[in-house]
This record gives sequence, structure tokens and C-alpha cells, in this order.
Amino acid sequence: LIPFSFTMTIRRRVVVAGLCMVYFIHSVSSFAPICLKSRVRDTCTLQLVSENAANKNDNLESSVEPSISRRRALSLGTFSAVSIVAAGFSQEALAAEDGVFRPAKRPTAYIVDSTIPPTLLPLNAQKERAILTALGKGYGTNKEAIVDDSVNLNNILNKAVFGTIDAISSVAGTNGKEDVKSGPGYASFVCLGLPKDTNSEDVELASGLLELMFQARKSVKAETAMGLAFAPLSTQSALDAFSQDGNTSDLVEAMTNAGVSESEIQLHQPLLELAKSRKIKLLSLAPEVDDANTVRTRGLQDVEPERRAKYVADAQGFIALTQDPKFKLYTDRSLLKDYEPIDEKDQQSNFFAQRILIHEAAATVLANYAVTRPDSFVAVIAPIPDVRFFGGINGRIPRVCEYLNKDKNKVTDDAVTTILLNPTAKETLSLSRYLRLEIGTAPENIDYQTKVSDYLWFSSMPKVNMIPRLMNAR
Repeated sequence: LIPFSFTMTIRRRVVVAGLCMVYFIHSVSSFAPICLKSRVRDTCTLQLVSENAANKNDNLESSVEPSISRRRALSLGTFSAVSIVAAGFSQEALAAEDGVFRPAKRPTAYIVDSTIPPTLLPLNAQKERAILTALGKGYGTNKEAIVDDSVNLNNILNKAVFGTIDAISSVAGTNGKEDVKSGPGYASFVCLGLPKDTNSEDVELASGLLELMFQARKSVKAETAMGLAFAPLSTQSALDAFSQDGNTSDLVEAMTNAGVSESEIQLHQPLLELAKSRKIKLLSLAPEVDDANTVRTRGLQDVEPERRAKYVADAQGFIALTQDPKFKLYTDRSLLKDYEPIDEKDQQSNFFAQRILIHEAAATVLANYAVTRPDSFVAVIAPIPDVRFFGGINGRIPRVCEYLNKDKNKVTDDAVTTILLNPTAKETLSLSRYLRLEIGTAPENIDYQTKVSDYLWFSSMPKVNMIPRLMNAR
């Protein structure tokens, strides 16, 4: 039979269905005479009964089970098929009579699957809630590609070439309770990447996701915290005081004295209030503004050794990372793309040193908090450039945890989840309207290919021309 593709329009589906019926009747009619049983009572039988009645044929049995020629069967089958096609056209016309365009409802959340190249799997409302609940309980995110024939064609090819026969039936993106590491040395992290030009809508989306994750923490007897990438380390005491008394004016004064703009504080106010209402500890993650400026203008070596040691606990790992081929790819394809000279003397190398110091300082604070608190959970609020492609704050956490807790560390890449909120094509470094899902597509660096994040989350339905490589998920 003619292949029935689900990508066809309604009109084409109806036409194909009609043609299939004609072909079927034509094939069956080769057996003459045809005896149409009474249980079938299809269109052909009804037409024959009508004709026999018109001819005043009183033989009921022969009218119900007639013997007809092949030509007669074909003519009746064609009439039935044409009737179905006409009905399809009329229904389509009726549906469009009002002339009102009704856009399809598209998902607002997507899994970035770790296929090569990465693909997107849409999430419905039920799966969204399930994933956020699982993240809140500390389940983390499985970074392995989802192997399911019904999801994408990459998996079919892998089965044919590599002989892969094991399949994972679920596309939820999180591990079950039985697979989760727990106990001393384990902690989980969720990094929420906010757009560079963050607005109230972005903060509201972050608050909504955190609300569900924090609700799930009620069933976990472990500590929970929220890390703020814009807050210098010197403001930690002010954040602790705010969590106790809720005095916003004192917090604003301390933040502004540390170099944070008042508009930045007001923009993140809903997140601060959420943390206070839920009794969530607030963590300051950024190096001091003066130190960051020193690195940008004079280099990392000019920062005071004592303060530099506070920002960088794993000095050897910090240096060795810059020589890693995967990190070099991230530096070239992501980190340095944000470089904009601040003056004529500004150098790209100092920008690089400034960004990696900011990332390392945040990862060090997060690791120090987690290693002494088993099964703890930390939600990190940071700009998209600091968490995309897993080379910023998020990519450093497992290494620093390993350094601080060599014997008991259980924090792996799967324990760190990254969600980009309302990302644009530009912020994923795409040169087109589509979001860029990966870096490392050339033959020489395909082994280090890295996806942009674990999830993409939007406040409203994204435009169709933003979503690339969209696959159907069960």
C-alpha cells in the first residue's frame, strides 16, 4: 500500500486513504464472483441493495449477499473513495470558514539530548513538573544520550552500525531513586542561566521553577541553598542578616557598597524574597569587584595572594584545566565570543583571566558549601554566558568537589544540571535564527563536542524558527 506519512497535511491524508481503498478493492475483486458477507455491510452492499430494491427484486438473500462482477466492484469502490475524499475536503473547508488563524500549541520546555549532533525533545506540563521535582530531590540529570528508536533517527543508525540493542524507554531526563548517589560526599546543583539583559519575566520564570524544586526539598532531610553569581563574597554577612530579619534596605546598602548596582538588586528581589520565605540559605559567589577589575586591567598575578587563594582552592586543577582540549574548544567557541575591549589597552588574555577567576570563585564557594553537607542542594543564579556549554561555573564544580573531598566525593557531571531560561539565538552564539545546540562540529574536534545545556525553558511558546532538530517524544 501507499506509505502513510504523519507529516502529510489533512487533505493529502484523505486522498491517500481513498486511493488505498480503491487499490484494496481492485486487488480483492480479482476473485470473481465476490461474495460480500452480511456482517461487512459496506458501501458496496448498500448500493447493491438499493439497486435490487429498485428492480423490485424480492429475493432478500441475493440482495444481501450478491455476486457482482469485477467491473461493478471497482465502480462502487471508486464511488466510495471519491465520497471519502469529498467529505475530507468539505470538512477542511468548514474548519477554515471563519478565516481565523489558530497557532499550534508548542511546548515551553525541551530536553537537549546528548546525541551527535544534539537534538531537542519537547516536554509537556506533566513531564516538566516531574523533572523539576526530581531535580529538587537531588536526582541530577543523566548526561547520556537517550537511546530510543521512536525518538530520533540517530539511534537507529547507531543500532545498525555499532550493534547497540539496549534501549532506554523513558525520556524524562532524570535518573530514578535507585540510581541516585546519596550520603556523605554527594550533593546536587541546578544552574539557572538568565539572559544577559535579564528582565522581570526572566526572573519570574526562574522563581516558578525554583518554587517547584524547593517544594520537592520538603521530603528531603538535607540543606538547601541559593547561589547568587552577582553577589561579591564580602556581602555574605548581609545576605545572612537579610535571611533573618528581611531588612531590604540594609542589604541594598551592603550590596551597593560592594559595587553591585541597585537596579541589579531590585531585579533579583523576587528571588531573594523566595529564598527568605522558604528559609533557603543565600550564598554570595562572585569575587570582589576591585579584584575582578584588577585582573582585567593588570592580570591575575596582581591580585593579593591571600584573596586569590580564597577564590581558587584547587590551584593545580585551575591551571591544568586551561590546557585541556575540551576546555580550549569552549574558550575559543564560547568564552572569548563575549570579549569586548573596554579601552585601547584592554587585552583578550586579561578578559580570559577575569572570566575564569569569576567561574572558579563561584565553583569554590559552591563546593565548600556542599562537601560538609551530605545530600545538599544548591540552585545557582548566573548569566547564560557563565553556564552555557558546561565550561563555566557548572563545569568546574565536580573538579573542585573532588579536590576538597578526595576520599568521599560523589559529585559527578550528572549531579550538575544546567537550564537556560528564555535563551535567544544570539546568546547561544548562533549566527542564524535557530538556537545553537553544540560546539565542536569539525572533524578535528568532534570528540569534544559539547551541548549547550541540559534543558531549555521558556516563559511562553518560542518561535518555530528558533527550535532546531526537534524530535517527537513519547
